[in-house]
Amino acid sequence: MATDSDLALRCSNLHRYLGQGEGRVHVLKGVSFEAQRGQVYAIVGPSGCGKSTLLYLLGLLDRQDDGEITINGKVMSQSSDADRTAARGENIGFVFQFHFLMQEFTALDNVMMPMRKLGKLTPEQMEARARDLLGEVGLREKAHRLGTQLSGGEQQRVAIARALANEPSIILADEPTGNLDVKNSTMVFDLLTRLAKENGQAVILVTHNPDIANRCDFVRPMRDGLFV
Repeated sequence: MATDSDLALRCSNLHRYLGQGEGRVHVLKGVSFEAQRGQVYAIVGPSGCGKSTLLYLLGLLDRQDDGEITINGKVMSQSSDADRTAARGENIGFVFQFHFLMQEFTALDNVMMPMRKLGKLTPEQMEARARDLLGEVGLREKAHRLGTQLSGGEQQRVAIARALANEPSIILADEPTGNLDVKNSTMVFDLLTRLAKENGQAVILVTHNPDIANRCDFVRPMRDGLFV
């Protein structure tokens, strides 16, 4: 049984409806879940079962219609937009299927962006940390390349470095290898999970890839808005 200090995230009885009137759909039907630091969780299931909706709620990018979300012991369910934005910047790193790099900026600048937004480090500290993270993902030599000068696998590795920039306790990954070939998929997954375990971060990833799901610590299958 996890102690509260081990838990990075907990949600209970989450409900989410999308759409209006006759088109209103009950997407999440009372989902409860908890994630411990240093563990990797795969959420799997058919398209439309609510996986990505859940991830967006956990990442405080959307609001649930009912239920509670607690991040590092702090209940976020009814918090203001400003508090949610601050909690996201400090506690949560995102890796999406599409890396969403700023293509006109260098790899180094992309990794520094979350740190600039959080504003806790000096410019020199930010640059040193960004270089270290790019080294961790094997791209130290390409720090000054623009997004357009990197391969798909390299861009996704920059996205991982960026997600780790503020040392978040939670990494949320939505199909992080969905755009990559087998070799790059394996490398990106290995990298994400190794760095998260070394840093004691909880990783929650949505994936359709059974090979990747089976290598996670826990697999939570979803169907019709509920874990099964």
